[in-house]
Amino acid sequence: MTIETAVKTVGRADEQGLLFDTAAKFLLWAAFFELVLYRLVSRLGMHLSKLAAKYESVRITFKVLSSMGFTLLNLVSMLVFLVLTLALLNKVRGIGSGRYDALVVPASSGLLLLTVGFLIFPPAMLGAVVYNVVFWAILLLLVAEYLSIPRPWSQRIMIVVYLLGISGWLYYQVVSTTYGLAGSLEAPPLVHEINRAGEAFMVLASLLVFWAYGGFSLRSKNKRQQRRNIAFALTAAASFVLLLFVDTLAGWYDPAVALEVRKAGEGIGWIFQMGMGYTFYLPFALYMAGLLAWSYTVVKLYTQGRYEGIGLGLMFLAGYALQLSHLTLMVLLGVLLLTLERRRTSGTSTRTDEPVLAGEQHPLLGQQA
Repeated sequence: MTIETAVKTVGRADEQGLLFDTAAKFLLWAAFFELVLYRLVSRLGMHLSKLAAKYESVRITFKVLSSMGFTLLNLVSMLVFLVLTLALLNKVRGIGSGRYDALVVPASSGLLLLTVGFLIFPPAMLGAVVYNVVFWAILLLLVAEYLSIPRPWSQRIMIVVYLLGISGWLYYQVVSTTYGLAGSLEAPPLVHEINRAGEAFMVLASLLVFWAYGGFSLRSKNKRQQRRNIAFALTAAASFVLLLFVDTLAGWYDPAVALEVRKAGEGIGWIFQMGMGYTFYLPFALYMAGLLAWSYTVVKLYTQGRYEGIGLGLMFLAGYALQLSHLTLMVLLGVLLLTLERRRTSGTSTRTDEPVLAGEQHPLLGQQA
């Protein structure tokens, strides 16, 4: 009997052990609420300081939400340390399964130790440069490992675009801090242009996530899937067009309404800039389209129990401006989770005289005790 064999080992959230799986899921939810309650709501309270001063209930509400957000910040920091440590331990147990594990494991462990040291002794400008350079190097290794495995081109393009986006921020941070350390008063070369280009790449990456992992295909023969794809595409297209021209439409309706819409947009932009680093210099519709595409994909993968759902969630919840160490570690962990998927394909025909049984699936990075 001649058969075509294609063995696929998928990084599902049941292969790294119960502690890892539970902590990773809690981390994703905690990171989401930390973003909302700490990085966004606390900034919103600053934006509405006059209203909070006028109404005591508003002040108390924002104070309680900010306190909850700060608690979540500490919780996320501890969880990201725990999950990243478990992932590295699993890599140690399965050393050699990844082409770059011999470099990734010690470098990531060193970054964790460096993070702990900087929490005890806050770094100066030189320490910040070293930290970002080490993280940048590890990120390049993880992306190289990701690309070394046979994958669809959509996933390859997505991770490269994401790397370009984060690299824009890292270049801005490293070069600006280095110039300040050297006492130079000159503006670093192309620092602002590269920073803005990095933001554009991040928005593009959030759109490409849907193409790479969302399962959207016009070639699907499943009628139910076709209806879902068409409904999602029409909803997304209508929302994009509406947001793209909302200012013009509001101006036609009432100039006063258009002015309020612009003020609201500026306020939202300020909040997200302070919380996630996005300046919103691109059309607002692009950011919302990226948010919609990313949200759909993460929810879909998460409900399927796949590590990619948690990884993609952490990568984009960290935002563009990695101003806190736990956000840097979230990006590192997110890309690491994406590399847990392994594809082994055999393009040649094999002949066997025995019935093909369900192949035994071995955890890629070792089974967590």
